[in-house]
Formats: sequence, structure tokens, C-alpha cells
Amino acid sequence: MNIIVCIKQVPDTTSVSINPETNTIIREGIPSIINPFDTNAIETALQLKEKYGGKTTVITMGPPQAEKALREAISMGIDNVYLISDSAFAGSDTLVTAVVLGFAIEKIGFDLIICGKQAIDGDTAQVGPELAELLGIPHISYVCKLPEIIDGKIIAERELEESYETIETVLPSLITVTKQINEPRMPSLKRKIFAKNTNIPRLTKIDLDINESFCGLSGSPTRVNRIFVPEKKEGRRLTGSPEKMVSVLIEEIKTKGII
Repeated sequence: MNIIVCIKQVPDTTSVSINPETNTIIREGIPSIINPFDTNAIETALQLKEKYGGKTTVITMGPPQAEKALREAISMGIDNVYLISDSAFAGSDTLVTAVVLGFAIEKIGFDLIICGKQAIDGDTAQVGPELAELLGIPHISYVCKLPEIIDGKIIAERELEESYETIETVLPSLITVTKQINEPRMPSLKRKIFAKNTNIPRLTKIDLDINESFCGLSGSPTRVNRIFVPEKKEGRRLTGSPEKMVSVLIEEIKTKGII
């Protein structure tokens, strides 16, 4: 079974900055980490390989510095990695990102694709489902328990707002996972040394045979209109009995014309 994990290198939350011209996150030259949900996706792939056998591959689309994330994946135990990197891909929205990832995944070959449920920089949770639709395969989102694979089918438990549901579908397919699914393992020193000396293969738009007009910011159908820091407003603390606080709150709401 060939398992592909899609990961994303995201800016450290303490070092986020925005390009004022393109309204996109500046990624070059700033500290980055693997998207936390994607470490759970990596661990899921490793556990499935240990249980059912097969091969694991991690791919990421990003600038050259994203090699660091791939080396971390290797140090955790991943077999193969690919960096999808080309200046033509800069500024891609979720749809174009899914398109590029899809080209790469079809080139590599797969039985199961695993993604983290969302990235902490954009929080859209769109790339996984979009990728499945573009590849024409079923997907199960918000998987919170290690899936079972039986006779070419995958059975997964997914998390809903107030309950859980179990879904069965056929392979090839795609799942997105939550943090509840596992606790990612720590890499061994031996694997860290191996990862440091591993050559990271790179795929460009030429390797993937993608028309540049469908790439990057110019090929993206969505645009960020404006990014701004919310205005900080002073709060007010109410004290007294619950009845008194409710009464004051209702009067305050009426005064401000909220209701």
C-alpha cells in the first residue's frame, strides 16, 4: 500500500508577517514549523504502515526552506519525500495548491492520501477535500481514530460537533485527521542523522508538466481582499449576584442597540 502524506510548513505563530501588496503570508527567511495537524497525519501513516505494510511518502509544496520539514518527516520514519517548489507556485490559493499537489501525487502513485485537517496559518480546511475532488476519489474528513483497512476498503471514525460517525469507503481515497487520532512520535538520533544527510528530490512545474498560467497568484481564482489586526477594545467586568449581572448586561445591550 502506497501512503502519501501532504504536509505544509507554516510560519511560527510568533513570527507571522504579511506582504502588504499581495495580502499573502511572507514565508521566506522566517522561522517555520510543520503544521501541527500534519505531524498527526505523518504518525497515522507510520502506524498504518506498521500494521498493514507498504511505503510512506511525504510531499510538501513550498519554498526551498521547506526541506527542513521534509527532513523532520524522514527523522520520524517516513520512507520517501518530495519538495514541490517553483517560483511559479508562489501565492497559490487553496485550489491551485490542490491542483499542483494532485499532479505530483498522480506522478508518484498512491492508494491512500492523508492530510492534517487544516493548516494553522490559513485555517481553511479546504486543500484535502479539494484534492480528493480533483483526483476523483472519495474522502473522509476529521478522522479521529486510526482507520482499519480491510479487503481494499477503509473504515474510519470521524469527529462531528457533538458525536462521532463511522464511514466505510473504497481505496484509493483520502482522509484528513485531527489531533485526537494520535500522539506523534519523537524522532530517534539515528533517524535524525540519516535525515540530515538525505538528498531531497525536488519537483518543479516542468517536472509536473503544469501550465504556468494555472499556477501561483495569477492562476488563483480567490484573492485576499484585506488583512488587518482587529481593533483592541476594552472590556468591562460585571460583579454582583447572577441576577444583578444579567440585568445590567441586558440594559447595556439595549443601550448599545444590539437588540
